[in-house]
Amino acid sequence: MSDQKPVSGIDTSVPHVARIWNYWLGGKDNYPVDREVGDQILGMLPDVARLARASRLFLNRVVWHLAAEAGIRQFIDVGTGLPTVDNTHEVAQRAAPESRVVYVDNDPLVLEHAKGLLTSTPEGSTAYIHADLRDPGTILEGAAETLDFSRPIAFTLMGILEFVPDNDEAYRIVRRLMDAVPSGSYFAMYDGTNVVHGEASDRIVDVWNAAGNAHLVLRTPEEIGHFFDGLELVEPGIVPVTHWRPDTAAEPEAVDAYGAVGRKP
Repeated sequence: MSDQKPVSGIDTSVPHVARIWNYWLGGKDNYPVDREVGDQILGMLPDVARLARASRLFLNRVVWHLAAEAGIRQFIDVGTGLPTVDNTHEVAQRAAPESRVVYVDNDPLVLEHAKGLLTSTPEGSTAYIHADLRDPGTILEGAAETLDFSRPIAFTLMGILEFVPDNDEAYRIVRRLMDAVPSGSYFAMYDGTNVVHGEASDRIVDVWNAAGNAHLVLRTPEEIGHFFDGLELVEPGIVPVTHWRPDTAAEPEAVDAYGAVGRKP
């Protein structure tokens, strides 16, 4: 793999969440320091690579369900990460070309790649907001320039809330976002757990937190469930991401990431 040329203003000496994830997904927007930590984690638990792919497929299935079956035409994808195959707007606009999607991330490398996200069908629209999850007011204000907040909106926060270690703060963020949207809106997320691999998943978090640019926590399925307080869970509820409406008849093997989709009554 040839090294990515450093982007101005980005520290390539410190491993970065989005770039490690990009490496696990087979992307090229990463640097030697990211691959070093990524390989260290894979050496401890090779299943992490499958988790990365499975969580991306979970996002795809969720967005397709919301656009094709639930009739949602507006999306806010918080914690976008680096562009890859089947980004949120591509899936949503494949189901409904008029879909409008707002991406949100605070990573300067994602900002550098934002133009790649801002493609759209003629009928729909995409936009990018450079903002932090901990500042929901800025997210909502920016999204209002593209979306109609009198109509249902779906929030997707995939693998991003785990970087808000304090549960109360994380729950407040979600409540603030959902309080701003009308009945019929949706919230979808997943967080990492240690349900499947136990101490091995805990050790990976220790390595990540010692080396990476953003500390994370694992949550129990019960703690993840509290994000959906006051919402109507979409079947099959809170499950490993591989078990949420899989595309295969046989139930796939579970991974250490639990997610769900909820509808605001």
